[in-house]
Amino acid sequence: MRSTRFENQSAIVTGAGLGIGFAICRELAMSGASVILNDIDPVLADEASSRIVNEGGRCIGMAGDSSDKNFIRQMVDMAVEQFGQLTMAVANAGITLFGPFLDYPAESLRKVMDVNLGGSFFLAQAAARQMKLQQSGGRILFMSSVTGHQAHQDLAAYGMTKAALEMLA
Repeated sequence: MRSTRFENQSAIVTGAGLGIGFAICRELAMSGASVILNDIDPVLADEASSRIVNEGGRCIGMAGDSSDKNFIRQMVDMAVEQFGQLTMAVANAGITLFGPFLDYPAESLRKVMDVNLGGSFFLAQAAARQMKLQQSGGRILFMSSVTGHQAHQDLAAYGMTKAALEMLA
């Protein structure tokens, strides 16, 4: 039985082709929300959104890089165009690139920072602008990790981004 808990709500969820992100999208859609499901992998975005639609939810898959400001703007615009508003943004996308601190490559650090922190920051910024424009408020969620509080071997960069997300919130 479908719930109406999130009826008349709309959401963007990044990194949602599988796992926690998919579960969030599915739960929102089955509770009445209209959802933009994002994943960088076009196949995952399409399959995941189709699965939710086949279960009776309202969901649009958008494949793209959640750390790209232009793509983030496209997702916000799509939510407003298709659903009339944006009321929730869930910055779920994240990557983990393992490596020892003493030898961690600059390119790996940039990628982890861009996706985990930059993508979350710019999604929140774009969503907040839209919510302010609508004058109806909204919700923005960030996904952290125990590694933001407790060091784990070969996860210094990842843990650093998760601690920063908590400060952003």
